[in-house]
Amino acid sequence: MLKIDWFIQKIRRLHPATVLVLSFVLAIAVGAALLMFPAATVSGEMALIDALFTATSAVCVTGLIVVDTGRYFTAFGQAVILVLIQIGGLGVMTISVTIFRLLGKNISFRQRLVIQDIFTHTPQENILSLVKSILLYTAIIESLGAGLLFIHWIKEYPAGKALYLAWFHSVSAFCNAGFSTFASSLMNYRGDRLLNLTMSSLIVLGGIGFPVLHELFHAARYHRIKRFKLSVHAKTVLVTTVALITAGGLIFGVLERNSILQGAAFMDGLLISLFQSITCRTAGFNTVDIGALSTTTLAVMMFLMFFGASPGSCGGGVKTTTLALISAFAFSRIKGNHRVNIFKKSIPPETVAKSTALILISLGLITLIFFLVLLSIPDSAGGRADSHDRFLLYLFETLSAFGTVGLSMGATATLTGLGKFWIVLMMLIGRVGVLTFSYIITGTSATKGIEHAEENIMIG
Repeated sequence: MLKIDWFIQKIRRLHPATVLVLSFVLAIAVGAALLMFPAATVSGEMALIDALFTATSAVCVTGLIVVDTGRYFTAFGQAVILVLIQIGGLGVMTISVTIFRLLGKNISFRQRLVIQDIFTHTPQENILSLVKSILLYTAIIESLGAGLLFIHWIKEYPAGKALYLAWFHSVSAFCNAGFSTFASSLMNYRGDRLLNLTMSSLIVLGGIGFPVLHELFHAARYHRIKRFKLSVHAKTVLVTTVALITAGGLIFGVLERNSILQGAAFMDGLLISLFQSITCRTAGFNTVDIGALSTTTLAVMMFLMFFGASPGSCGGGVKTTTLALISAFAFSRIKGNHRVNIFKKSIPPETVAKSTALILISLGLITLIFFLVLLSIPDSAGGRADSHDRFLLYLFETLSAFGTVGLSMGATATLTGLGKFWIVLMMLIGRVGVLTFSYIITGTSATKGIEHAEENIMIG
């Protein structure tokens, strides 16, 4: 009992961001241990680094795999992965509840501000009630998704198998995990409208963030009683999400019309283009061969992967709101305005500055991890052309890990043990967020720093 009390006291002294990261690390460690059980794999064994990589990919809802999920793991192993995906997808909110319950009423005002900044965009009177609502939303959405997918797969498989596939892919899609029991992901269903529209809807709902879901459900419930006004955060997320999906789908369709989409009917081409646009931002499913796409298309996909999903969601990346903020900031500067305004509301300068810093830090982090991954790969005998191919191959892999996307051009299988470790680290940082790690490094104490006399420098 004394040891438990001592442990709780230690937890209370930790920074909330540290508790958050440690919670993810603990889940990964437990998941890796379970995946190493003989009952988890068909062969009865799994290397430590591969178990760690798979557990991290599941908890961080990424979807990068070093082994075929459907063939390598037994039913028990797949169940472990599914549970890890669900924990990882709901980790932000469930862990926040744990933090509040452990820290209790003695939590400082500054720590409350930090937790508020990590988990929600506006103050919440009862976060526990919010989390309960989110769990309910998740159960409803995943159940509806599984029902629709069951209708699709009951045509091909027995009822039990169809239900299992439907539930596995529904959870994986809503949590934006990208894990599939099929070796080729969803490439065999590229023209199936029910499956594509269901999976796309689950991915979008899981990627817009739980705070936005809460607002949408609340608006739908009380729209007849009173007029419900969405917050600026929700409006920004929804508009940016629609813009990215539309632009991404249009660009994909144009760039691949004479390649991947050649010979496809218009509606099939539209379905494929929109699905890739939706999934490449954070989900990781694919209905086409990613390695067969043009370099230009891959560049567009890397842009989408970098910004990823929305705050408070299951996805990674620097988030859609960051893209909206820096775009609004650039537009305001061009017009000569000193304040950033979105939907007739002024955004605090600290938030704008934080979004800029987030992008710069993220770019530096991606560059560093990408460089370390390249260093871990032995020199190839393919010459300069092969080196250029490897550059794109592993840059795509690194960005996919950072955005917790899970798409790959085939580089995952070629990673060395050290390379897998760097990608594991990238997935963890991408899931918990760059800002969370910055809180761990800088702490909660905010200082203005030393101010000196001003002197201008040239830029541009």
